[in-house]
Amino acid sequence: MILVTGGTGLVGAHLLYHLLKNDEKIRAIYRSEETIEVVKKVFSYYTGDTSLINKIAWFKADITDVPSMIPAFVGIEKVYHCAAFISFNPKDYVVMRKVNIHGTAIIVNLSIDAKIKKLCFVGSIAAIGDSRNGELITEENEWNKDLDNSGYSITKFGAEMEVWRASQEDVEVVIVNPGVILGAGFWTTGSGKLFQQVYNRFKYYTEGITGFVGVKDVVTAMILLMNSNIKNERFILVSENKTYKELFFLIADTFGKKRPGIKIKPWQTTFFWRFSSIITRCTGQEPLLSKYAAKSAHEVSEYSSQKIRETINFKFEKIADVVKEVCHLYTK
Repeated sequence: MILVTGGTGLVGAHLLYHLLKNDEKIRAIYRSEETIEVVKKVFSYYTGDTSLINKIAWFKADITDVPSMIPAFVGIEKVYHCAAFISFNPKDYVVMRKVNIHGTAIIVNLSIDAKIKKLCFVGSIAAIGDSRNGELITEENEWNKDLDNSGYSITKFGAEMEVWRASQEDVEVVIVNPGVILGAGFWTTGSGKLFQQVYNRFKYYTEGITGFVGVKDVVTAMILLMNSNIKNERFILVSENKTYKELFFLIADTFGKKRPGIKIKPWQTTFFWRFSSIITRCTGQEPLLSKYAAKSAHEVSEYSSQKIRETINFKFEKIADVVKEVCHLYTK
């Protein structure tokens, strides 16, 4: 049997469908019944068979709580660890450490104890080092702890270190480091919010560059790696490197909406996040823009996915095709 953590998140929900399509027996961790409803919605994008989700053995637990997680590992041979807390808000740092690092440490310890065959961890390009002399970033670029890293970057790197520890204890591991994941079903968080904003005629754009990838490519690569003899390796998953301007324009054109027309410069986002920080301290409200979100909007980081392409002859879907499908499902 396969255990999936984070099964009610973007990657996890799409992964569950693809595993079921392969007739795998699955146990999935969840925390509340409401989150399972979102998984049902994701499944509806693929099939009209509403009974398919009932083939999942849902297991209520908290990955940061050892007693609740111990029974989840009974009879498990493989683990897909997709659970994570994503935030660029500094006040969430303690929670991110608890979920991303401590939670992963628990998954690793229980995997070692249960003698599972293989563990797949969903990392992030946030845990990959910066570019050297303007070259494409690869898996060999070392993460630098001395830089002004975001809390998310720190905790995802820390989680990877826990996973590598499993590889030293006779658990085979594979790590995927996706870029910004584009996919349907989660419209108010993550990249889904970008589609929502552009659909509602968002006016602004920046020209920072990062790597993008479709969620179906992410889960397909994960399954292929888990079913292969490849072990103790990490792989960047990026289909294309694009500016946020290019992505926003592509989404707007696909929706038939007006393109964002106001370019935001670095000094403007710097001013706004500082102003937002003051408002947050005075009111206790969530910041409209954090320091690290502002920083990432202008950073130029281009990634190479040559390793995964050559290792398993993997072919990525074009981002234009991904956007076309996600826009269609948004209006469905």
